[in-house]
Amino acid sequence: MLYELHEMQHAMLAPFAAAANANMALFSNPHSPLAHTPMARSMAAANELVVRLVQRYKKPVWGIHTTHIDGEPVPVTIETVLAKPFCNLLHFQRATTRTDPVVLVVAPLSGHHATLLRDTVRTLIADHDVYVTDWLDARAVPLAQGAFSLTDYIGYIREFIPFLGRDVHVISVCQPTVPVLAAISLMAADQEKIAPKSMTMMGGPIDTRRSPTVVNNFATGRPLSWFESRVIQRVPGTYPGFGRKVYPGFLQHASFIAMNADRHIEAHREFFGHLVQGDGESAASHRRFYDEYNAVLDMPAEYYLETLKVVFMDHALPNGTWVVNGQLVEPAAITKTALFSIEGELDDISGVGQTEAAHGLCSNVPTAKRDHLLVEGVGHYGIFAGRRFREFIYPRIRDFIRKQ
Repeated sequence: MLYELHEMQHAMLAPFAAAANANMALFSNPHSPLAHTPMARSMAAANELVVRLVQRYKKPVWGIHTTHIDGEPVPVTIETVLAKPFCNLLHFQRATTRTDPVVLVVAPLSGHHATLLRDTVRTLIADHDVYVTDWLDARAVPLAQGAFSLTDYIGYIREFIPFLGRDVHVISVCQPTVPVLAAISLMAADQEKIAPKSMTMMGGPIDTRRSPTVVNNFATGRPLSWFESRVIQRVPGTYPGFGRKVYPGFLQHASFIAMNADRHIEAHREFFGHLVQGDGESAASHRRFYDEYNAVLDMPAEYYLETLKVVFMDHALPNGTWVVNGQLVEPAAITKTALFSIEGELDDISGVGQTEAAHGLCSNVPTAKRDHLLVEGVGHYGIFAGRRFREFIYPRIRDFIRKQ
């Protein structure tokens, strides 16, 4: 019933949001007499704040149309090169004949859309031929397509890597570090002909026993049955995925907000102030961030519950007990794929040491093919977006890939 109540709430708030949107226009449109009254900015700001708090946020667009190569602008087109029931493999095709390393960016399936990595992709495409996993919203996938679990996720990665060829470099951000490491481990154990040249793992929960965060403690503080009975819902009849069991995006979003409630309240207070002061640039920056942050997707229940159990409760990967389709996941089988791990000192999602743990598991990767970077003063999102990423972290990734 929780999902239905959520939909009912949105329906009830729709007239209220429409009225606030109309009021915002009345107090901000230069052709409206009310826009020239003393309290116009405050009234417009208050109504915009209301609209943004109650509206639905659609999946953002990538908005990447050009890049610069050798100082020249180069057009970029996005095409789906492989379509799966729960994921589209996107190619950011550059209009250039230059040959650059092929990079597969495995985006998280943890509540947000792959567009959260927009800054990562925009930076990468200047020097690489980039492909990205664009995970679908589970509520949009018809029940006839079947279930999707963490094991299926690994299967997708094992399909994408050979599809892109033997020279591919894999970059995984946060959640996918675990299934990516599992996929490459299984490929190595099976002695498959194609192995990635390198794997770059950024802020991921390889071993959540190290520096556990609030997220880790929440996942381990309750039995799996608690999550199954409290947070798993069925998609309502208004969506293509009607009847599918999911972990709803609105619940994940609520947990994101609760983790740093004071910070989000302050951000919205500042947004109101920027609007009243006429600081359009700061207000636009707030809109861009929250348009992305508030756009969430539903995760398949099987995938969500299996991830909780394998990664956070059983620590199956670092314990050496993870069996996928009857085969033990053994990262020690990896010998040809280089490993680069990246962590943020202030990461409150994946604590310091959790990603670095991959080095201990991949014991047969030669020392010359390893690197680790701990970035001081950077939180979770700063690992893959923002100025520090572009100016400090990305050059290290680019150089590591080139070295291989």
